[in-house]
Amino acid sequence: MQDERIIELFFARDESAIKETETKYRNLCLYVASNFLNAREDREETLNDSLLALWNSIPPERPDNFPAYLTEVVRRQAINKSRANNAWKRGKNVQVVGEEFLSLIEDGTDLAAQFDARRAGEIINGFLRASSKTDRKIFIMRYWLDMSIAQISSQTGCGESKIKVTLHRMRKKLAAELGKEGITV
Repeated sequence: MQDERIIELFFARDESAIKETETKYRNLCLYVASNFLNAREDREETLNDSLLALWNSIPPERPDNFPAYLTEVVRRQAINKSRANNAWKRGKNVQVVGEEFLSLIEDGTDLAAQFDARRAGEIINGFLRASSKTDRKIFIMRYWLDMSIAQISSQTGCGESKIKVTLHRMRKKLAAELGKEGITV
């Protein structure tokens, strides 16, 4: 089923929208969740929570890119589940997704209070479009899919040092880009 049709089912409040979404995107959702969660049960629970969150957000939202919107919902649900699972560790080996990236645009205050999230997204998307295909792939694998440096290395064939340097340089360039637009970094 086409994504636009699935979105129309959500707007019609037809519960088959959930079934169609799960049928079409189950593997993608579980893959995204697996980057944050090890246990199969946690990934399944995240999928279900994500489908509920999707049901609650469409309408009023009408995503232009349904798979991207869905994976963002799954990412957030998986991060929340991971944090809940690791809360008792109080910082011992707790992985904070994209911590070095988030530090660019966050200084402890609410992100929405700093700037319009949509504009920041446009800046980041423009930055990524202007980057080379390899750099863009490395950036997305690290900060969107939360892959480790070793995983990125095996997927891209680039050495771990090259990946670390590439990410460092991209973060600096992105910080400069955001700074030019008046976004505090």
